[in-house]
Amino acid sequence: MGELTDRTPLTPVRSAHRFDEVALLEYMQAHISGFEGPLKIQQFEGGQSNPTFLLESPSGKYVLRKQPPGELLPSAHQVDREYRVMHGLGQVSAPVPDMLSLCRDKSVIGTDFYVMGAVDGRVFSDPMLPGVDADDRHEIYLDLVRVLATIHRVDYREIGLDGFGRPANYVARQISRWSKQYVLAKTEEIESMERLMAWLPEQIPDEDADEGLATVVHGDYRLGNVIVHPHEPRVVAVLDWELSTIGNPLSDLSYVCQQYHVGDESDSAISGSIAKVPGVPSEQALIDEYCRVAGREGVENWGFYIAYNMFRSASIIQGVYKRGLDGNASSDSATLYADACRLRADGAWAFVQSLS
Repeated sequence: MGELTDRTPLTPVRSAHRFDEVALLEYMQAHISGFEGPLKIQQFEGGQSNPTFLLESPSGKYVLRKQPPGELLPSAHQVDREYRVMHGLGQVSAPVPDMLSLCRDKSVIGTDFYVMGAVDGRVFSDPMLPGVDADDRHEIYLDLVRVLATIHRVDYREIGLDGFGRPANYVARQISRWSKQYVLAKTEEIESMERLMAWLPEQIPDEDADEGLATVVHGDYRLGNVIVHPHEPRVVAVLDWELSTIGNPLSDLSYVCQQYHVGDESDSAISGSIAKVPGVPSEQALIDEYCRVAGREGVENWGFYIAYNMFRSASIIQGVYKRGLDGNASSDSATLYADACRLRADGAWAFVQSLS
């Protein structure tokens, strides 16, 4: 998270994430048009990857997103990529915050960071949407996939993202990447993860190698990473583009829909299935709405994509937990994820077995 909303918890800047606030003030005075100090800085709770901060000043409200402290995993926490893709999408009026400044000079606050405009709205960390009426739940989920389809229709070359990623074999590379990241962050033996790492590379659909089908891919597209209008059931901004690249668009759609296939585990780090929540459209309804807006006739190999994303989520969750143990996570709640990787992986392997 990193967006302005009165429903997003804010805390004082946590000790592990403190930086030189005077240096930031001087940077913003020099690089952001119209900015006036002084600054009041608070940290957003949640957001397990890149620490995010609300900056309040007489000239307005801003959001800063930076790399976490400590040793970082290879290719992780690239805030410059987030900035680049949102800057490009903003040129075609896609729903992203205004990008104001990117700083790669670590002498300013110790890490790379960027500053963006704050966006007013609601952020729902719980995919069940408690407190939202059924009709609005229905429309929010449909708009979630409409916005995704609209982003996937953008010609990435026309917004300066040619070379932003390798278009072909995206899912194949992701399976390799998150297998390696899981091994680096491993804290116990999880048999289902080992089985998934063996099964998935053998099942990759041929379409993944077709670079002509590639689009901008968000990489972590879900309800918790968008801002919903303060009063209306529609998405006004898409956030957290750290994992974005060019690749297979079905990876994003199936990432949204994996929530229909998770169980009702008691672990607080994993929400249960949304399938029976009043108002939430069926999985097929979301697929159909996405295809309508994206101009697709349908999708194939859907089971593979769901299993792939459940595995990928398990690996990401394990990384969050490991950073929590190491004291480098962006949120104090990271250590709640102790059993989350195993639960998600067990569910993914059970789903794979159900396919046959």
